[in-house]
Amino acid sequence: MKIHFIGIGGIGISALSRHFILQGEEVTGSDISGASLEGVKIFNTHKKENIEKDTDLVIYSPAVKKDNPEIISANEKGIKIKSYPEALGNIAKQYYTIAVSGTHGKSTTTAMIAVMMISLGFDPTVFIGTKLKQLNDSNYRKGKSKYMLIEADEFKSSFLNYHPDLCVITNIEEDHLDYYKDIKDIKNTFKQYLERMRGDTIIANKDDKNTYDVVSDIKEKSIIWYTKEEKLIKYLSVPGEYNLYNATAAFSVIENIKGKKDKALTALKSFKGSWRRFEEKEVTLKNGKKVTIINDYAHHPTEIRVTIDAVKDKYKDRKIIVILQPHQYERCYRLFDKFINVLSAINVDKLMISDIFTVEGRESEDIKNKVSSLKIASAITDAIYSGDIPKTAKKLLLDLQGNEVVVIMGAGSIYRLENLIAE
Repeated sequence: MKIHFIGIGGIGISALSRHFILQGEEVTGSDISGASLEGVKIFNTHKKENIEKDTDLVIYSPAVKKDNPEIISANEKGIKIKSYPEALGNIAKQYYTIAVSGTHGKSTTTAMIAVMMISLGFDPTVFIGTKLKQLNDSNYRKGKSKYMLIEADEFKSSFLNYHPDLCVITNIEEDHLDYYKDIKDIKNTFKQYLERMRGDTIIANKDDKNTYDVVSDIKEKSIIWYTKEEKLIKYLSVPGEYNLYNATAAFSVIENIKGKKDKALTALKSFKGSWRRFEEKEVTLKNGKKVTIINDYAHHPTEIRVTIDAVKDKYKDRKIIVILQPHQYERCYRLFDKFINVLSAINVDKLMISDIFTVEGRESEDIKNKVSSLKIASAITDAIYSGDIPKTAKKLLLDLQGNEVVVIMGAGSIYRLENLIAE
């Protein structure tokens, strides 16, 4: 079978492409970000011609609009088309599926569960929204057992395509307001997802009010409530109270599937984090002095707050510089006040705001005219608007003396700043 992936550079859809490659299928793809995948022909533009006549199936990212020329071409050629969650949902039907959902913490919680399950010999197939060292820096693992572990994303109600046997809900908060009307709409969709699950076990964060509201209203399911388990701190190699919650959720899964607790805790201690989740690196500057760079995916006000709290707790006596690349104009506009409140209160030595990362196909031109990084920075005392990534790097390097902690935050291209500093 020949499968073409539209938006193959996306972190989720690239994992799915790896799954089919290992199944022996022929894979092609397209992505405007310049993505590459070993052995795969990838087009860096979206054109009708990219859909070759012998293509059997087209799978597209949820971020891709229906007027994409490749989707139009597939329809014209009569080729079967599926969204990423539809395709993953079909695969998941063949497994005992453990799905991790929530506004924050999905990737890290999924990663922790994966590390423990692999160590305990459960041999799961894993789809994860980040790259994990224990998966050879991949976002996918092909297992041989009945278990599949996935992130179930609420964006565009994607998780309604999954009917898991066991669900984890980390938290529920306002996000993706370019799709959802409000928090009530989000909560109703989470409830719908849980009511449609195939199994009857829900592991949910009791300390999160929205999660409690949704899950406590679910009937005829076995609900396991968790709150942060302080005794797990000594088994955590990653900082932050939020990671204590993630670890508690992950360990609750292991308990539910009857894994050996002692061996699971040893595996948890070996977990050093994943790509762009509090990822730390020492970099030597041209003057010979070193700085600590923390690369983090945080792009929602709550994620920013808890991550900076963890940085300040770990590096109490160091100068902390935060560079935030806001992600998506829609998110910045609809959560503007929350961003300002959080960023005004983080109290670091320097805060720089680079240009907003625009998400192709998800932005309104009207919204783009209403919000900017300059507007965000101007609303925060002492914050600096730093421009694009190269300009931000230049301004940052002028300030670095050595021994600073530089926090690079955002879900877009800001991670490239790390290499510019190193160079």
